[in-house]
Amino acid sequence: MNELSASSRITYRAVMVRPSVAHRIRGLSDRTLAWLFITPTIVLLLAINIFPLLWTIYLSFTNYRANRANVPTIWLGADWYQSILTDPDIWAAMQVTAHFVIWTVVIETVLGFGLAYLIDKKFRGHGIWTTIILLPMMLSPAVVGNFWTFLYQPQIGLFNYVVAFFTGRAASSFQMLGDVTLSPWAIVIVDAWMWTPYVMLICLAGLRSIPDYIYEAAEVDRASKWRQFWSITLPMALPFIMLAVLFRGIENFKMFDMVNLLTGGGPGSTTEVASITLKRAAFESWRTGYSSAFAIILFVTVFGLANIYVKALNKVKSR
Repeated sequence: MNELSASSRITYRAVMVRPSVAHRIRGLSDRTLAWLFITPTIVLLLAINIFPLLWTIYLSFTNYRANRANVPTIWLGADWYQSILTDPDIWAAMQVTAHFVIWTVVIETVLGFGLAYLIDKKFRGHGIWTTIILLPMMLSPAVVGNFWTFLYQPQIGLFNYVVAFFTGRAASSFQMLGDVTLSPWAIVIVDAWMWTPYVMLICLAGLRSIPDYIYEAAEVDRASKWRQFWSITLPMALPFIMLAVLFRGIENFKMFDMVNLLTGGGPGSTTEVASITLKRAAFESWRTGYSSAFAIILFVTVFGLANIYVKALNKVKSR
């Protein structure tokens, strides 16, 4: 009897509490609930992204060195920025970076859109071929870097033997990673091999979004396939193509892992992109203030160019 009464009291209390809690939750406005859910995310973003950015901006105006934390920090003003912007080695690294970004984006966009156009035709076995094409994108950059380093070996690498088969040159007569002229193109080839499938996916989404009735209306008007491509396919897929260019341009501008694995910036400084220069200044020379200023310059460059490009993209989308 006592057990029944205790159980009844617990049930009674639960019944009395539930409406109270439900009433308090129902009393919150939608705005309050929204802030309640997004506040943890905002705090996490501030801790991971905003605070390091503000700290980097502060360090860029000082003589701080990470390996000499006990040395008094001196405010230098804009000295590091002036030094970086007038350094010919920095401009050489930016030129190498621009060469890498432009050629990889052009090659990946052309090949990616071409593959997407073929896959969109839905021929027999297109699903299997799509999976095969996507395989390079699924691999880790470390795996890809080591894999292509082996392929580029002049004595045993498969790449040299394939080139020798088509050109007639001796397989050991050239080195893709050791030649001043060929090493930048070696990195471009690897990046295009790995990330062309990514561009293909974005372009394929654009092609699949074009309604079929537009092509049917064009066929009624007796428009040729070539006319349909230039008047329908390309203009309507252009926002997706530009979006792919934006993503790959940003990623390749800050490329580090692939270059570091394949050439380490060599031979000499032929493939020393801006990220490699930044890494050497920060973790080899321990010029923390200098490298912080360089990082801010790179951030402002990418942000400014991306902002201009997004405005152009919005104009294309609004047509």
